[in-house]
Parts: sequence; C-alpha cells; structure tokens
Amino acid sequence: MTSAPSLPETISSPPIHVGIIMDGNGRWAEERGWPRVEGHRRGIEAVRQVVKCSIQSGIKYLTLYGFSIENWKRPSQEIEFLMGLFRLYLREELDELDEGGVRLRFIGYRGLLDKDIVTLIEEAEDRTKGNKVLTVIVAFSYGARQEITSAVRDVARQVLAGDLDIDQIDEIMFSEHLETAGIPDPDLVIRTSGEHRISNFLLWQSAYSEFLFTDTLWPEFCEEEFQGAINEYKRRERRYGDIV
Repeated sequence: MTSAPSLPETISSPPIHVGIIMDGNGRWAEERGWPRVEGHRRGIEAVRQVVKCSIQSGIKYLTLYGFSIENWKRPSQEIEFLMGLFRLYLREELDELDEGGVRLRFIGYRGLLDKDIVTLIEEAEDRTKGNKVLTVIVAFSYGARQEITSAVRDVARQVLAGDLDIDQIDEIMFSEHLETAGIPDPDLVIRTSGEHRISNFLLWQSAYSEFLFTDTLWPEFCEEEFQGAINEYKRRERRYGDIV
C-alpha cells in the first residue's frame, strides 16, 4: 500500500528541497534594450546566489529548471547561445561547487544534446557524486510529461516481461522509475517573472509542494528575495489534503 502523507504540520524549519522555475531572462534584457541572450548571461549570477543561500539555510536539495524540452522550439541562435553558456557554467563553476560540497545531478532527455555536453554532464555527476552538503539538480532538456510517460513505459515493460505484478504498482514504486528517484519531493516551488503556471516542471513530484510566485525577473532574484521565500514557506501550514 502507498504510505499516506503525515498529518498537518506548522512549518518551522527550512524546506529540504526547493525547486525553482527560473523565468524572465529574456524580458529582463528586452526591458533594457539589450539582446535576450544578455539576460541569460546575467541569470548565472542569480544561480550563484541561490546556491550560496541554499547552503547557508541548510537546504539539502535545489532543483533548477534550466532548459525545458519545449525550449528547443526557440530560435536556433538563442539555443546555441544557451548551450554555450551551459558549457561555460560547468567548466568555470565545477571546481568551486565541488570544493563547497555540492553534488550535481541532471535530469532531462540527453538525446538532443551535443555529445560534448553529455560528456560534461557525466563528468560533473561522477566527480561530485560523493558530496553531501547540497545536491543541485539541473533540469535540462526536461519535461515532466515526458518523464512520466517514460516511467509508464518502464513499468509496462516489467509487467509484460513478468517481472512485476500489476498489483505491486503503487506511488512509491512508480516514483522509483522517475528521474528523481532517491530525491525527496520538493517542499517549495518558486517561479519568477510573474507567471502563475508550472510549465511542465516536476508535475508528479510537486503534488503537495508549497508554491510561491514572484514578479521579480530571474536576473534580479537575489539572495535576500530567496531568503524571503524561505521565510514565507516557514509561515505556512502543510495539510496534505487534511483539515486543520
């Protein structure tokens, strides 16, 4: 049987897992009359700040929505710049992240990525796999519907092969077939830029997450605002479908 969520609880400690939909880079640049790609470049500093604040606040898992499967529809020039920026980030930040005890994990469909990027991802995961201060999960070329569909196929194959009885399928077992297997569900999901949707991000995992939407564009999302989001989370009461 699937285990039931715990009873309602007043939150007094920081979230264990925070997910962030980093949105607004392009608009931030356009408002200043700059190319959209400049917003992506400036967004890297916001990533540095939330990683630093996560460590200071005792957060153990931080998932960053870096590039969605739908983002492949963007102009080729912008995609090329984003891929180059991703390469640069991994090469320039890996030493510091590793020394700070940060483990890197990546979720998403790697079949569309250039081989050198896949190699960088694999090297970063392998190098940092023993770190325990903070796990940063980068959702890159990621889509939650695609993730769930893939998990369904995996389970179906096991049933057809006779390795799994259909009555053994429950939420816990199914979660083990997701890319986030072994990672606790996000307690808090933040989206920047004023949009009030989750855009195919961790649909299964965020069923009982607290959500916080801010009008701040991602390049302006600073350590102070991140800490404010954590404090807001602490003021909430998690009910998991129960009543007070």
